[in-house]
Amino acid sequence: MVNEFDKLKAGKLLLASANMLESTFKRTVLVMCEHNERGSLGFILNRPMEFKVCEAIAGFEEVEERLHRGGPVESDTVHFLHSRGDLIDGSLEILPGIFWGGDKNELSYLLNTGVMMPSEIRFFLGYAGWSAGQLQAEFEEGAWYTARASKEIIFSDAYERMWGRTVRSKGGEYQLVANSPDLPGLN
Repeated sequence: MVNEFDKLKAGKLLLASANMLESTFKRTVLVMCEHNERGSLGFILNRPMEFKVCEAIAGFEEVEERLHRGGPVESDTVHFLHSRGDLIDGSLEILPGIFWGGDKNELSYLLNTGVMMPSEIRFFLGYAGWSAGQLQAEFEEGAWYTARASKEIIFSDAYERMWGRTVRSKGGEYQLVANSPDLPGLN
């Protein structure tokens, strides 16, 4: 049987287990962008912020989409996922048709000229990161599940239901886990 950690790689989803009560990651859905011997990096998909990209990031005045909290690490840095790696130099494909990063000036130009639509991009402040071996230890403690990522999940605005739907999609016992209350001990 394959350990879930062995399946983890760029382009996979990382789902907080129902037992994780730590507020930063409780019921989060993350997309992994990097996983190697040096550590792991990903972005939380279901933590939109109250303000818009145009209110927070210079050069993106036309982007009315919400900014997202990518994670607790370097929360003053801007990152982005998009579906147009064919147009943005320096993009890294993390799964077919989904790219991480690239030239921000090119991105700004493409968005401001209408070549690229805001729905094709997701902006994040900060990221979730783990040093070498740290994520493995958390997996062994039962803190995380993995799932297959898709463009529909990454660009979904169904934030409140994202964790439950994604956990439920794993089938079997996960269908029960997805329906568990926020604080199982109080039930």
